[in-house]
Amino acid sequence: MSPPAVAAAPVRGPRRRALAPGRRLPAARLIGPGLVLLLWAAASAAGQLDPAAIPAPWTVLRTAGHLWSDGTLSTDVLTSLERAGYGFALGLTGGVVLALAAGLSRVGEALIDGTVQLNRAIPTLGLIPLFILWLGIGETFKIAIIAIVVYIPIYLNLHAALSGIDHRYVELAEVQGLSRVRFIRQIVVPGALPGFFVGLRLGVTGSWLSLVVLEQINATSGLGYLMFQAQNYGRTDIILVGLLIYGVFGLVSDSAVRLVERRVLSWRRTLSN
Repeated sequence: MSPPAVAAAPVRGPRRRALAPGRRLPAARLIGPGLVLLLWAAASAAGQLDPAAIPAPWTVLRTAGHLWSDGTLSTDVLTSLERAGYGFALGLTGGVVLALAAGLSRVGEALIDGTVQLNRAIPTLGLIPLFILWLGIGETFKIAIIAIVVYIPIYLNLHAALSGIDHRYVELAEVQGLSRVRFIRQIVVPGALPGFFVGLRLGVTGSWLSLVVLEQINATSGLGYLMFQAQNYGRTDIILVGLLIYGVFGLVSDSAVRLVERRVLSWRRTLSN
């Protein structure tokens, strides 16, 4: 009799480790701020924080409600949004135009890049006295400073992305006989978009950061003005209201840019998606 057949056990290879970050958590961007808010509320309820220095979250919310009901907060928010919007639009336009001129032309790079690098090395807020002498102490100099703060990161990241496009794609476009317009549309734009969105996120954040300082200089409205007046009267709750609004604006605008980036660059497979 032949020996009984023994079923061969399947040979398993080494188990592959998952090195990717994993599936995206829902509302992941709100977990960190929510935890900070929870710790702040717990410390205030336990009496670990001095109410005169750091008021409780419910005190800050109550103050924000009073300021909104009497029309003060809504006016200041709209004024700040208008200033940031004008400055951001100018900075975005200038950064994109200069980066394209410097990234797609050796002559443009020779004329533009060194000047922008010099401007980057000069503290932008240090230009405020000079711009006041040039443009006056009204709204114009505030918008100009915001535009400078915005255009520098947009230019740097977009120019770096343009310079980092693989030259083999350029050679392939030349072999395929692509026109200048098709070369820019099919090679330059897809290759430069990741860097552009990084600069865009930094520019959006920079517009809010500069606004805090600029609205304390000869201003009669705006969140920075509101916080400056609150400092004179020792109202830390109003100061925290302004800081929280700035933080919310920054988080919302950055999240909006990220959302657009994921939609536009949906063809990429990266760790983030």
